[in-house]
Amino acid sequence: MAAVPRLLSQAGVRMAAHPYLAAPLLGAGAACGFRPLALWPLSLLGLAGLTALVWRAPSWKHAAATGWLWGVGHFCLGDNWIATAFTYQAQMPAWLGWIAVFLLSLYLAVFPALAALGAWLIARGSTRAFVLAFAGCWIVAEWLRSWVLTGFAWNPLAVATLGPFGSPGFAAVAPWLGTYALSGVVVLLAGCWFTAVSRRKADWRAAVLALGPAALFVLPNVPPHQAAGSLPFTLVQPNIPQRDLDNPATFERQFANLAALTMPHRPGERRLVLWPESGVPDYLREGYPLAFYEQTTFDADPRAARARIAQAIGPGSLLLTGAVDLELAGDAVVGARNVVTALADSGAIRAGYAKAHLVPYGEYLPMRPLLQPLGLTRLVAGTIDFRAGPGPRTLDLGPWGKAGVQICYEIVFSGQIVDRNHRPDYIFNPSNDGWFGAWGPPQHLAQARLRAIEEGLPILRATTTGISAVIDADGIVRQALPRNTAGRLDGVVPPAHPATLFARLGNVLPLAWAVVLLVLSLVALRRARR
Repeated sequence: MAAVPRLLSQAGVRMAAHPYLAAPLLGAGAACGFRPLALWPLSLLGLAGLTALVWRAPSWKHAAATGWLWGVGHFCLGDNWIATAFTYQAQMPAWLGWIAVFLLSLYLAVFPALAALGAWLIARGSTRAFVLAFAGCWIVAEWLRSWVLTGFAWNPLAVATLGPFGSPGFAAVAPWLGTYALSGVVVLLAGCWFTAVSRRKADWRAAVLALGPAALFVLPNVPPHQAAGSLPFTLVQPNIPQRDLDNPATFERQFANLAALTMPHRPGERRLVLWPESGVPDYLREGYPLAFYEQTTFDADPRAARARIAQAIGPGSLLLTGAVDLELAGDAVVGARNVVTALADSGAIRAGYAKAHLVPYGEYLPMRPLLQPLGLTRLVAGTIDFRAGPGPRTLDLGPWGKAGVQICYEIVFSGQIVDRNHRPDYIFNPSNDGWFGAWGPPQHLAQARLRAIEEGLPILRATTTGISAVIDADGIVRQALPRNTAGRLDGVVPPAHPATLFARLGNVLPLAWAVVLLVLSLVALRRARR
């Protein structure tokens, strides 16, 4: 037992001798805690190694560079699914996908660098103060990553705390912390391992520091029994291959598959029907130029398109489906919106929601007048950019409840998914994850589970190719359809919890925890200097 701290300390010395080589390897190791691997001990080891390297950094420049290199390795592995998107279109070569992952990682790595720099500047005089400061700075850095330059909040460290489908795991504390503060706790737990090794002795304190973090990850967490819901639903996963999704020659077959999966239901039953993003190739609203209708299944009659959808869902049903709306300036189409449309059994449009968090280079080309002449284009073909909607809103659907809607990767933005003045009964999260290979879909589902836990709301995910799922307000996956499978899920919408502390305060809560940690760091630093 006594040899373990000594061996780990010797390993730390070797890492410190080559910090710029060790940092990206530790960062990649920390990414193994995310889905589909879910190897959380590697996340703690990778973060403990980063803590050691930054603590030993001889200057603030070395500390920032170490954090940045760690981030490059971390995001290159964790976000590798982005490269797969380039294999599904002809606008840019597939090999460019890996360059895109690397270039994005160079930017995202700035945020771990900021956390490392902040901790080094604040609390160099005490290991205890340093660990506290690092956790506080990490919270702020992840929060910044969620909104700076429109934000890319994918894979916060908190995702590693989730249990398997049947248990929220340590993430059960998210309602009192928020995702970004939970990420700070992960840094604290890794800091415990760093502190245990730094002591260079095997005593009861070192044992608590070493075993305590592991216990939090492995102890089972069984949430209280939930009451049954009352709103029946049918959630459809059509398994439309990405290569066929935007091909007009396949539109009729796509609709036939959706209709066949949707139609069997009890006559007269009131139910909610859920189709994924890109679920309907038709333009459902009237008044667009004729040429646009002719590109879809029904040549020039959106009313006929709505009527046959209404026939597919049946009497007593209401459909929430992904679709596309156009924006006109006179007779010219000047933009589009990625929307969810609520369609009644009469074929009437009841409500709609437009996606607010758009994907740069996917749904719009930033600085198009400058970049398009240089040959850059969107990953998705077309010269019409999507436009952002106003943000979270709740659709009052009457007997079908109050629905919050978040389209695709909007669900990853902690604190930005709910209209807090009009709390919904559930969140509908339609998505098209067919672009994102084997790693993206399970990571996407994991982040939806975190949103359910911190907001205390059930989330229903309908995707084109999987993973579709029904997530209750405790983050437990009650039903799921695997990737590359056509099918449907039937049940009742799980009930919501009362508004959690995070649901009431939003990201003020994790930022308040960051302040607490930074104040404790300064107190610990002052005591160490006495």
